[in-house]
Formats: sequence, C-alpha cells, structure tokens
Amino acid sequence: MNTSDQLQRNTGLTGAVILGLGSIIGTGAFVSIALSAELAADYLLWAIALAAVVAACNGLSSAQLAAIHPVSGGTYEYGYQFLNHDLGFIAGWLFVLAKSASAAAAGLAIGAALHLWLGGPLWLVSVYAAFVIVLFTMLVVGGLRRSNRVNAVLVALAVAALVVFVVYAANQATSNHFSEAAAERTTMDVLAAAALMFVAYTGYGRVATMGEEVSEPRRTIPRAIIATVLVVTALYLAVGWALLQLPQPLVNQQGLAAWMAAGVWQQAVMIGAVIAMAGVVLNLILGVSRVILAMARRHDAPKALAQLNADRSSAPAAVWATAAVMLLLVAAGDLKLAWSFSAFTVLVYYSITNLAALQVAKAQRFVPRWISVLGLLSCLTLAVFVDIKVLCFGSAIVLIGWLLHRWSWSRRQSQ
Repeated sequence: MNTSDQLQRNTGLTGAVILGLGSIIGTGAFVSIALSAELAADYLLWAIALAAVVAACNGLSSAQLAAIHPVSGGTYEYGYQFLNHDLGFIAGWLFVLAKSASAAAAGLAIGAALHLWLGGPLWLVSVYAAFVIVLFTMLVVGGLRRSNRVNAVLVALAVAALVVFVVYAANQATSNHFSEAAAERTTMDVLAAAALMFVAYTGYGRVATMGEEVSEPRRTIPRAIIATVLVVTALYLAVGWALLQLPQPLVNQQGLAAWMAAGVWQQAVMIGAVIAMAGVVLNLILGVSRVILAMARRHDAPKALAQLNADRSSAPAAVWATAAVMLLLVAAGDLKLAWSFSAFTVLVYYSITNLAALQVAKAQRFVPRWISVLGLLSCLTLAVFVDIKVLCFGSAIVLIGWLLHRWSWSRRQSQ
C-alpha cells in the first residue's frame, strides 16, 4: 500500500488509552454491572475478576497481532494475514455487525434517557438515538484529532459519574441483601454474569483496529491495551463493590441510577451514563469505519468506501456507510436484542483473533501461546451463555455473509 493511501500516525499512548476507555466505559459500567449483579449476587466481584482475566487474554492476543501487523482493520486483517480469506472476511463481517449493534444499543439508551427527561411519544427514543449517531458521525468525518479531544472530555465526565455512584453507595447504611440470594446461586450463574461482563470489556480491541494511526505501534498498542484493561477493572470492581453496599434491590433494568434514591446524585449518575454512551457511539463509529475501510481495500466492500479525505485524516465514505448500518439497527428499536446480538458476534470475533494469534511465528512472539489458547477456549465457553434465539440468528447471519463472500471471491478469481 502506498504511503499516500495510509492514515497518519498521530495518536500516542495517552490518546490510545483514552480511546480504549471511551469505547468501554458505557454500557458495561452503567448497565451491565447491574444486570450481572442479579445473576451473580454476592459473587459479583468474582464474576468481574473472571471477565477481566478473559479480557486480558484476548487483549494480549490482539496486542500481539497489532504489534507485528499494525494496519487498520483489526482481526479482519489478521484473519487474512495469518489464517485464510474466509475467516478474515467473517471477522470483518462480525466486527461491523457487533459494534454497529453496540452503537445502536448505546444510542437507544441515550434516547431512553432523553425521553425520560423531555417526555413525548415513545417513538422519539429512536429519533434521539438517530440524532446522536448522525451528530457523532459528522465529528468523526472531521478527523481523528478533533475526536480525541472530545473523547477525553467524555471519558473524564463518565468516570466522575462513576465516582459519584461509589461515594453515594459508601455513605449508605450497609444492608447487603445479596447474601441470602448468594446461597441460591450456582457456578453457571456466576459464569453467565462473567459472560455479560466480558462483553463490557471488549472496547479494548478499539486500540488494535487503529494500528495504522498509532505512533510506534509495537510499543504503544500492547501498553495501551494492558493499561486500558487494568483501569477498567479497577473501575468495575469499585462499582461492583458499591452495588453490594446498597440496601434496596434492583427494581428495573435502567442501570446504576435505578439503585439510587431520587435526587441530585441520581441525576448526576444518569447524566454521566448519557455522556458515557455518547463516548461509546463516537468511538464505535470510528472503529467500525476503519474496518469497512480495510474491507473496501480488499474488495470485500464497495471500492468507493476506501477513499480518504484530502489530508488523509478520515475516510468519509466509510464513516457514512457505518452510520447507515447503525441507523438501520436503531430503527429496530430493541435495545436488549441489539446488546445480545453484539455479545454473540463479539465472542466469535475474538475466537478468530486468538486463532490468528496462535499462528504468529515464535521469533515474532512476545505473548505466550497459552494465553491465546486460554482466550480462545474462554470465548467459546462464554458463547454457550448467549440466548439460544440470538445464537441461531447470529449463526445464520454469519453463514449468509460467508456465502456472499464465497460467491464474490469466486467471481474475482475467475476474472
């Protein structure tokens, strides 16, 4: 690839970590931990810790691959480079679907919060979500450097809201209602909670998909991924501990704010949740567009989507194509379905990541093979806990994508 066709390397370690945090701190911090608490009860912290180990294994496999093959596209490119074109395409297909679904879920969560504050007919939830996606699409089209600045502000405000929640919980009278429920929990419940929490970690892969834009990728990418996982684990453990201090049970599935009494502190956490979701949308638009860019370069997507802007800071056509997919998912209007579908596709995606990492030559390896083996086995195991309907639907979507790819590949080979 010519230098003129590549994006500029203008992101350092701090910027990469902030992008990783912005991709993670959203649904995971403000929603998934609360849902996991219902499953794991008093074992919530163990579920968070287990998910962190699984995430670290997958993150290190991603770091291994990104360090020696630092281009935009993540596992889509790794699949082509280390496995075969079928698995490479499937990885790209899954990434676009998974992260578009995550962005749609985040957008719908923002829409629900705005609807709660502003009122009006229920269909406005989808309108608000669509507006958020279009707004951040325009920001990404403006270039990565401006997105970094906005992302840093979003991450700081979201973390501040989490700190407010932890301080609020610490000042409540301890009445751990989970202790009795914990006696009824099984290992399967804890593993199911860990599966939910693993999905809440997966934004660390956002750094790997930016291999073409990160300065000193072999040094920066592994450190950024490890630092991101450590910071997020500390935040999740703190929030999980805080949940265990609160006396009232979870009354709905609206996230952390549902555990708080009405008042200024609850409003602060709700505002923080909206800000965090906005950060997720911003980073997922950027990440998915980079994979579509890579797919267009390989003719797995229309060639026009590979065009860069004049200063090579963005790929406008790929960004707007990304927004179109997300808006289609928003139109479905089902947050729970979008999140479940994202969970399945992400687990399969990272299974391919670990398979690719196992193919790295010994001379280039700095991550032990057993880490990638553990990451592969853990992803396949956690996939068992995905809802059976989503599992069947997701498998069908993967098959359809693979058949289309096979048809297109055969046509190109015969020309």
